[in-house]
Amino acid sequence: MRRTAPHLVEVSPWPLLVGMLALSLTVNLVMFFRGQLGWLGGVMSFIALVFVLGQWWRDVIRESTYMGEHSKVVVSGLKIGMVLFILSEVMFFFGFFWAFFHASLAPAVELGCAWPPVGLEVIPAMGAPLLNTGILLGSGVSVTYSHHSYLAGDGGAGNFSLLITIILGVLFTGIQGLEYSEASFSIADSVYGSTFFLMTGFHGFHVLVGSTYLLVSLIRGYLGHYSSTHHVGFELAAWYWHFVDVVWIFLFIWVYWWGS
Repeated sequence: MRRTAPHLVEVSPWPLLVGMLALSLTVNLVMFFRGQLGWLGGVMSFIALVFVLGQWWRDVIRESTYMGEHSKVVVSGLKIGMVLFILSEVMFFFGFFWAFFHASLAPAVELGCAWPPVGLEVIPAMGAPLLNTGILLGSGVSVTYSHHSYLAGDGGAGNFSLLITIILGVLFTGIQGLEYSEASFSIADSVYGSTFFLMTGFHGFHVLVGSTYLLVSLIRGYLGHYSSTHHVGFELAAWYWHFVDVVWIFLFIWVYWWGS
């Protein structure tokens, strides 16, 4: 049996531009935090990065949906790439958890030999964090139902369930923003504040990225890009969203519940 050849992409400027703009954004942010630059450079780099990413994403959608270039071999490669990306994200959060446990399992004298540090009022786990846990778990159910609906050829139910997932993601972000605004400590309050805001903040960023990914998938769903056999873009977005759910469960158990 002849194996389908992989798709060889055409020459594209987007990878190089994305790398340059990502570096520009990072440099601008570092210099802004150091007080050496204003915020304008970072905002311009971010806008340009989003625009270029949109163009790159557009080309990939054209290749898959309208040009038929995404064969089974290509789809398999995309899935392997997503798995490797999620594994790299697992290692990313593993470093944060390592820092958290290093500080919490043997609290230093400067922290009062206690965790949370003496005099620090933490966020109660059974309040907004528990509500957000329920919201994210519910979004995991709805995105799974959306996937099964697409597999069954029911695009209407898939789109509606996907819309529910996005609404729940936005609701999660809003509640986390309120939680941050009412917190009695900041990222500068000892290692507890540093690890707390670093871990939950990066998770919140991943929720924003995942919500955007799902929103693009929803638009494609309404445009009729998906069928029971052609919906790998949404499938990869669902994998990413489940990863976000799992990370939050660990955050809730260890940082909010055990850590408080």
